Amino acid sequence: MEYVERLIIAAKPGEITSAGSWGKPVAHLAYRVGGGPHLFRANGPVTPQGGLMMIDDAGFSGVGEAEGFCNEVLRECAARKFTGVVCRFQGSPVPVLSQAVGKLGELCRSRGLECFVSEPYGSAAPSAGVLVSTALSGGSLQGRLEAARDSFGSRRLALWIERTAEDFLLPSPSGTGAPLTVEELERRREEYGADIFFSGELCAHYFTYMAGEKGHFVLFDDAGSIQKKLRLASALGIKTAFLPYETTGDLLKDLLEKGT
Repeated sequence: MEYVERLIIAAKPGEITSAGSWGKPVAHLAYRVGGGPHLFRANGPVTPQGGLMMIDDAGFSGVGEAEGFCNEVLRECAARKFTGVVCRFQGSPVPVLSQAVGKLGELCRSRGLECFVSEPYGSAAPSAGVLVSTALSGGSLQGRLEAARDSFGSRRLALWIERTAEDFLLPSPSGTGAPLTVEELERRREEYGADIFFSGELCAHYFTYMAGEKGHFVLFDDAGSIQKKLRLASALGIKTAFLPYETTGDLLKDLLEKGT
């Protein structure tokens, strides 16, 4: 079974050259919605020859009108020759941003541009694709994707790959673990001589260890588990996936060369 039809690498300004060398479309993680709301661009080069604009909402106050912001986004797309917009807004929907993504979805479609929005904003932007994160600490990834498919339809969905590496102290009533760097993960595996298992439900690897009298459960991704996520998405009719370069750049050789 093959991967999704299209992989898009999401990269920050300093990562664009390396990310672009893989021959895949690039989403530029260089934009933010700020007070007004207005569109703000990070310092650093943004390649003007295509790709997608990606916007986050970190620190946005939630106050303002949507129309001016939408016009700013479209002007930047025209100036930079972007082929679409990705609104990766976090948390519960904010009214002005719900209005903005709904309008942007319509405007992008009328101009032949793509538009993607994060899942909480999916119902506010029926003309846009919907980003579904692979991050899980429980349940089933297949069930998670099937629920999103039932809500939005598989043609609208796009996978956002979250590379997991977390250490959960057992029991874990909060369902959240301590994030691990790649180096920290390797040290734990070596220190405790861990046997590695694969969870088909979570679509990720895991191991357990004891530190004193405390049990730990470590959940993590590698190229193999991400490949399985991509193949699962494809089997459910999802055609697009985003790979954040910051967390998956070291895996791209395996992911891209073994994905066909």
